[in-house]
Amino acid sequence: MSGAAAGLLGIAALLVLLMLRVPVAFAMFLVGFIGISALNGMSSAFNLMASESFTLASSPELVVIPLFILMGNITASTGLSRQLYDAAYAIIGSIRGGLASATIIGCGGFAALSGSSVASALTMGRVALGEMDRFDYNQRLSTGAVAAGGTLGILIPPSTGFVIYAILTEQSIGRLFLAGVLPGLLLLSLFVLAITLICLVKPAFGPPGPRTSMSEKARALVNAGPIVGIIVLTIGGIYGGFFSPVEASAVGAGAVILLTAAMRRLTFRMLYEALRDSTVTTATVMLILISAHMINPFLALSHIPSAVGDFVNGLGLPAMAVLGLILLIYLILGTFLEGFAMLVLTLPIFFPIITEFGIDPIWFGVLVVLTLEMGLISPPVGLNVFIVKTVAPRVALSDIFIGVLPFWLMMLVTVLILMAVPQIALILPNTMID
Repeated sequence: MSGAAAGLLGIAALLVLLMLRVPVAFAMFLVGFIGISALNGMSSAFNLMASESFTLASSPELVVIPLFILMGNITASTGLSRQLYDAAYAIIGSIRGGLASATIIGCGGFAALSGSSVASALTMGRVALGEMDRFDYNQRLSTGAVAAGGTLGILIPPSTGFVIYAILTEQSIGRLFLAGVLPGLLLLSLFVLAITLICLVKPAFGPPGPRTSMSEKARALVNAGPIVGIIVLTIGGIYGGFFSPVEASAVGAGAVILLTAAMRRLTFRMLYEALRDSTVTTATVMLILISAHMINPFLALSHIPSAVGDFVNGLGLPAMAVLGLILLIYLILGTFLEGFAMLVLTLPIFFPIITEFGIDPIWFGVLVVLTLEMGLISPPVGLNVFIVKTVAPRVALSDIFIGVLPFWLMMLVTVLILMAVPQIALILPNTMID
């Protein structure tokens, strides 16, 4: 069997395993191991499995994953995340659609702590959906805002998606974190704009909440001050060049533990559960990365990436058309594949193409991660939609998907803006990191 035939057979087998709901990591590992064994011998597959597992496990860059996840877990379990929502609620909750906008802002703040879209949607769903129900918000708007707001967790740093992309493509995690800041804020602003437009057209969808006095606003801001301070300390430390991403993750996790302990909110049971959940999540990510380093060499041996590159070059398309075509493929794949699985499967094929066309890999990383976000709220998979469904079981799944549509369109607008103006993503990494 030729290498190309083996590669195509392996990709088909992988898709079948994923459709059979075999865990992503196990499916990729199985296909990669068998494929390398078929093309290069069993001993080569065993040697690669041992060397790549050890190399990844000893990689200091991966420390950011468990520490930032731990920071988000402790923040959620001790209730500090609610203070971000309460502060936004106190300031803008009294305007029409203000509670939904406060949810988006709260999701953005929590994203800067956890780096997880699922955690953002789950945490803010528990905090905000009850409040919006209490003030008779339309369920499509309320659930759509939570599901879409949660996607900010994969774009606003610290982002697990950026860490995975950096590991797979050997790019700088710090540069990717910087590149995600302005696009994340742009997307957050467009989400708020979408809520404003919806409430202008259909005022009953987002009734105004109660007015708060200046003293109540000030009190809410003061209560949110410590957690905002930790965000500024960790993320601002990276931007200011005081910390590396690895150091910032340690500073952030340590600061959250000390703060919640000093406030007497953190119990030993909470700490144990946060450590356990962080360990499970980190192990899942590590398994995916190890599997990626098994399937990627198999694809390289099969020459599938080079064949795809030659085919794209033969089309004679300009760089922007190639970029648009790749992002369109990501949009389609996002309707039925999990985000990390897409990164692992496609980057070995697409990354050589974009570098050959001279496309900036940091800019491409932001566009890819943003496109992965769209998959989080795209049917039929739409992981964040199903997360919100668990928090709001009374709301029909179809209503949640309808509710996220305006936010999905705003994500598409953000992609188009970033394609037209790459400097939105590149100005911070190009000016703040040599």
